Amino acid sequence: MANANNQRLRIYMTGVGGQGTLTATNLLARVALEMGLEVTAGEIHGMAQRGGVVESTVLIGGWQSPVISHGEADILLGFEPMETLRGLPYLAPKGIVFSSLDSTPSPGVSAGREKYPDLGMIQEKVKAVASRSWFMHCREMGREAGSLQSGNISLLAAMCASGVTPFTADALRDGIRKFMAPKLVDSNLKAVDLGIAAI
Repeated sequence: MANANNQRLRIYMTGVGGQGTLTATNLLARVALEMGLEVTAGEIHGMAQRGGVVESTVLIGGWQSPVISHGEADILLGFEPMETLRGLPYLAPKGIVFSSLDSTPSPGVSAGREKYPDLGMIQEKVKAVASRSWFMHCREMGREAGSLQSGNISLLAAMCASGVTPFTADALRDGIRKFMAPKLVDSNLKAVDLGIAAI
């Protein structure tokens, strides 16, 4: 698996529309550029409508393509638990998972076509394949920070604070100040602190 020392890393991110998954992806990619890292980022598949599945990637270390295939992701960031579960096939052996515990039912669940899996079962399945995993109440942290969407930034901050990537919490804070709209800066900086505390 890639690590923070050789700075070659594949990060797979998944959530649902309206959560800010792509905002988090773009922020992380821009932070990587600011740190002087070689970065490739892309949206694998995104549904424009609120509630649709959104998948994206950030690759560090000179990768030619933003595509991550099954079994290749060093880190899985799941902004929604069921999407974390669905994303597990992308995780590499000894991969690491950071996931929200707060569910946002998909259109299929809301319409009664699918049953939402038990959160305990999701955690068990993650722990069975990941070398390390962290689960956080991102919505609660976002609410405490002043914006539900900023809970995603708490998840990014936890990843940065874990030491498994070349990203630092300070670099994330600098990226928030530089790349986010001024009205969003304070809540997202608070979300960083909450994510660090949670890890």
